[in-house]
Parts: sequence; structure tokens; C-alpha cells
Amino acid sequence: MTLISTLIGTLVFAVLAPVLGCLLAGLDRIVSARMQGRVGPPVLQPYYDVRKLLEKEDASVNSVEKTYIICALAFALISGGIFFSGGNLLLCVFMITLSSLFFIVAAYSSRSPYAEIGAHRETLQVMAYEPMVLLFAIAFFVAVGSFDTAAVLNLREPAIASIWLVFLGLLYVLTIKLRKSPFDLSMSHHAHQEIVRGITTEMSGPTLALVEITHWVENVLFLGWIGLFFVWGNPLSIVLALAVMVVVYFLEVFIDNNFARVKWQLMLKSAWIVALVCGTINLAILVF
Repeated sequence: MTLISTLIGTLVFAVLAPVLGCLLAGLDRIVSARMQGRVGPPVLQPYYDVRKLLEKEDASVNSVEKTYIICALAFALISGGIFFSGGNLLLCVFMITLSSLFFIVAAYSSRSPYAEIGAHRETLQVMAYEPMVLLFAIAFFVAVGSFDTAAVLNLREPAIASIWLVFLGLLYVLTIKLRKSPFDLSMSHHAHQEIVRGITTEMSGPTLALVEITHWVENVLFLGWIGLFFVWGNPLSIVLALAVMVVVYFLEVFIDNNFARVKWQLMLKSAWIVALVCGTINLAILVF
């Protein structure tokens, strides 16, 4: 029954997540434009861009690059299916990390110096946020008593009440996972990327379209992690969780438009300090 529910959840997520992610990307552009005193593109501009990329000729630098990107998208969809179907949170974290690794390998396979620099930076980003994400999964288990995300529906109070430090830590590394400034080291949607287009320099056409879709899917999943802290036995808590997800996303857009990029050393150091302080202290309080 668990396998069936996960398969159904993955299929539903595969249909809805790209749509929601596309709308979020469109709203991101509009809000960013307003902050910069511009009108901005229509909300469906990300969809138009991806559709145009899909219509272009497939001009990958090798035969395996697109395969790696397809695997990255597949594991992102499976991760979202596991999460939203009430499955194992730790397995969800492992799956989305595997998706990131396929993305990195795709960049390395191009043998382009620019793409390789982007892949180096993407690897550093994974090293920066992964400790906090793993501590998030462990703290969730200690607080809820299960790795299954469906277990929050049996709680008498939201998980944020007992693991609020972990929430703050996850909120910090979320900026890295969403590839927002000041942590957009490997790939940036802004024009200030000094290594051409970073990790996606050699990707074009349908391959680049799949990268954008994967990013949409990841955004929906990561916001789902944030909403998980605010769901408990009360059905109205889902509304609260959605409201918090919207506020957090617009906070990330605000940060993206108001902070300059930092060096990778500061990103790595700060993320590990946050994981050590927020994650370890919160776990210690829960256990002892």
C-alpha cells in the first residue's frame, strides 16, 4: 500500500509541481521587477521560455549530458512524490541529494572549463546545506516519532513548537538550495554571473528546458519542507502552512534582490555554523 501511494503521489506531483513551480518563477520575476522599478514580464514568461527551448534543436555536447539531466529530474519528482504522499522524509532528502549529484555530473561531462567551475561551486553548495538538511530530518524524527511526513497529521501541536531552531537553520540554507543571492554561486538567473552561465554554460535547447523544470520542481518541494513545520491534526493548519510558504518564498525573493553574492568560503562556514548551532542545540534539547 505504501508503494502504491508513493507511485500515485509521484504521478500527481509530476503533473502539479511543474505548473506550480512555473507560476512561482513567474511571480518571482514580477516581484523582482517591481523591486527594481520595472514592469517585468508576464507571469507565464517562464513557461514561454521553456516551451521555446523545447522547440529548439537538441545540440548537447555529448550523448550522456541529457541523460544525466533526465535522471536529475526523475529523482526530484520521486523525492517530491515521497514527501507529499506522506512517505519517509529521510529517503526524500537522499533522493533530492541524488538529483543534485546527477546535475553536477552532467556539468562535468561537458568538459567545459566554465561548466566545471560551476560544477565545483554546486558541489560546495551541496556540502554547505547538506548537514543542516540531514539534521532537519533527524530532528523531525525525534520530535514526531517517525520519519513519515504523514505523522504530522496526528500531532496535537505543530512541529515548529519543538524544533523552531531547526526551522531557522533550514530557513537559512533554503537560500542556498533555491540558488538565490547571496548564495547563487553555481548558477544565477541574474546578469551578474561572472562565469558565463555557470553550471549550465554548455546546456541548451531541450536539455536546458529540463534543467528549468527541475528547478521548478525543487522549489515546490523545498517550500513543502517549510510548510511541514506548521501542519498538525487540525485541517486548518494546512492553510497556515500555505500562508507561511508564500511568505517565506517572497522573503527569499527579497533577499535575492537586496544582497550581493558572497564568497564560497563564507557560504560554507556560515552554513556549517548554523547547522552546528541550530541543529545540534535543538537536538540536544529534544533528547536530554
